Amino acid sequence: MSGTVFGVTLLLLLSLAAFSVVSVLSYLLLALLIVTISFRVFKSVVQAVQKSDEGHPFRAYMEKDISLSSESFSRYVDTGLRHGNCVLKQLSRLFLVEDLVDSLKLAVFMWLMTYVGAVFNGITLLIIAHILVFSIPVVYEKYKTPIDRYVGIVHNQVKSVVSKVQAKVPGLSKRKPE
Repeated sequence: MSGTVFGVTLLLLLSLAAFSVVSVLSYLLLALLIVTISFRVFKSVVQAVQKSDEGHPFRAYMEKDISLSSESFSRYVDTGLRHGNCVLKQLSRLFLVEDLVDSLKLAVFMWLMTYVGAVFNGITLLIIAHILVFSIPVVYEKYKTPIDRYVGIVHNQVKSVVSKVQAKVPGLSKRKPE
C-alpha cells in the first residue's frame, strides 16, 4: 500500500514540476471523469446484454450524505483558528525580538534557506522530502544499531560544543524553564 501511495504522490509531484497546477488538476479530473463515464457505460451495456436491472452503478455513493454539518465545520474552523493564533503569536515573538537568541537563530536559518532556494525550487524540495519520508524508515529499520550508535556520538559532541560556546559567549547561557 505504501508503495502505491509513494508512486502516485511522486508522479503527482513530478507532474507539478513539469506542468502548471491548473493543467495537472485539469488532467487528473479529466482522467477521473473518463474512468467513471467508461465504467457507467460498461455497466449499462452489461445490464442491457444480460437483461438485468441493477440500476445505477454509483447509486450507493450518490445516496451517501457528504454534507458538512455546522458543528463539524465550527470544530474545524476553531481548530484552524487556534493553530493560526499560535503561529501568529510565535511569529510576532520572533520578528519583534522578544528573545534575541531565538530571533538570531531564525535569521541564520532564513539566511541559509536563501542558499537552498538558489539551488532548488520548491517542488524539487518537496520531491526530495517525499522520497526521504518513504526511504528513511526502511534504511533505519535495516541499520538501526549503527545509526543509533553514531547518532549518540554526534549528540554528545554537539552537546559538548554547545556547552563550551555557551560558557564562553556572554548572554548565551541556558534560559531557566518557565
